[in-house]
Amino acid sequence: MSEARTAGTSPLPTVHVAVYDTYADWETGHTTAHLTQRGYEVRTVGLAAGEPVTTMGGLRIQPDLALADLTPGDSSLLILTGAGLWDTGDELAPFAAKAAEFLAAGVPVAAICGATAGLARAGVLDGRTHTSAAPFYLGGQPGYAGAAHYVEADAVTDGDLITAGPTEPVAFAREVFARLGVYQPHVLDAWYRLFHDSDPTAYPVLMAAAESGDA
Repeated sequence: MSEARTAGTSPLPTVHVAVYDTYADWETGHTTAHLTQRGYEVRTVGLAAGEPVTTMGGLRIQPDLALADLTPGDSSLLILTGAGLWDTGDELAPFAAKAAEFLAAGVPVAAICGATAGLARAGVLDGRTHTSAAPFYLGGQPGYAGAAHYVEADAVTDGDLITAGPTEPVAFAREVFARLGVYQPHVLDAWYRLFHDSDPTAYPVLMAAAESGDA
């Protein structure tokens, strides 16, 4: 399990979140909030640094760095969220190309909602188990040849690739936490039961974990 880090003891592990106009801001809320609580630094990446983007929820975000300046060696994970732009053209194709670069370097990539369509068009899903909104959604993407690897699931991890459908931000977060070793398995199970199922029996487990520094 990864220990929570604090500034001044060791460099903070960094997770990069791709941001662009129409970015579905609710899809990463659980993931980024709890990674930050566990000692990760979250940085935003845009097509150009310093050029604000507007999320689907109307929030303006100024990216921390430009996509061209992001290298896999500087990151623990690249997160790609859904956005209307994934379905209207190839403006976001450079993010899919960067995801392929990360995977080739052995650095995890997590894609949810429309971002899976971008990966499908880039051929990233063809040899990997994955999920998305629905089979027909990816089936309509030009160049997609991964139908045999599609599974009906809330979220899926295949090696360094995590995928999820648009209605599963909690399951998406669970897969990210599991891949990065953020929580012990029993703590992660309780976390998921609380945030996905509203299961009150998860509270004692999480409270005990918090007292011992594991949550």
